[in-house]
Parts: sequence; C-alpha cells; structure tokens
Amino acid sequence: MKILKALAVATAIAVSLPLAAPAAAQMEIYENWEPAEEVTELTFVKVEEGREEDYVEGLKSTWVAANKIQQEQGVISGFSIYMVPYKDDYNMILRVSFPNGEMMQPSKERYMAFLEAYGKANIEKGNETVLKIYNEIREIQSVAMLREVKLID
Repeated sequence: MKILKALAVATAIAVSLPLAAPAAAQMEIYENWEPAEEVTELTFVKVEEGREEDYVEGLKSTWVAANKIQQEQGVISGFSIYMVPYKDDYNMILRVSFPNGEMMQPSKERYMAFLEAYGKANIEKGNETVLKIYNEIREIQSVAMLREVKLID
C-alpha cells in the first residue's frame, strides 16, 4: 500500500512539474530582460606546454598591436588574454569585445583606416609570425560569440 501511495505521489509530481514550468517562465524580452549591444568573441587556444611565453610574446607584437589600433578606432571596446590552468583541451583564451554587432561586419572604410594606421608591413610580418610560430605551438580549439543578458528590474 505504501509503495502504491509513493508511486502515485511521484507520478503526480512528474506530471505536474512540466505543466508548472511554463507558468513560472513569464520572462519576456525587452520587458524583463534585454540582450546587451556589446558582443564578445572568445577564442579557446591550446598552446604547447612550455611555449605559453613564446605565444604571448608573439601575440604582443601582432594580435595586441592590431587590437590596440582597432580599440583606438572604436571598432572594438576591449581585448585581453587569459591563461587557464588545469584544463586539458585549452590553456589560453583570447577575448575581443565589440561595442555592437555592426562592428563585426565587413567594412571597407574601417579596413582601409586600419591598414593606414597599422600598415601593410605589420600585417605581412604578422602573417609570417602566424606561419612560423603560432601554427607550430598552438591550435585553435573553438570560438564562441557571447552577448550578455541584462535583466530589467
């Protein structure tokens, strides 16, 4: 008898929980929450063990230098490099934040302004660095695009 009663209670809970979930989910976009304009790109990188400093040194002269110019031009709002200890699939994350999704779209005007500020010689040097160093010591694992969810009080 106790087993039947317990089974009946468990069945009632199992049936009523899915029905209660939609009633509880009353969040509506732009009423209770909204997506942030800023978009963040995370690149997950696996750098060969013991070569992290070499990779960061290369990033400083290529990726960081280019991102500084893009930040000055308003194309990106920020960037950073993170080390991730105790992780097997990746050990570094590169973050680039864009003020909005539009800045991620191709633009000849922005590209030409970047070329003028950074220079073709630096781009060619950066391409050499990628071919000679990066491709031997690192592997891109994945890239994720994030947009914050802002709750409205």
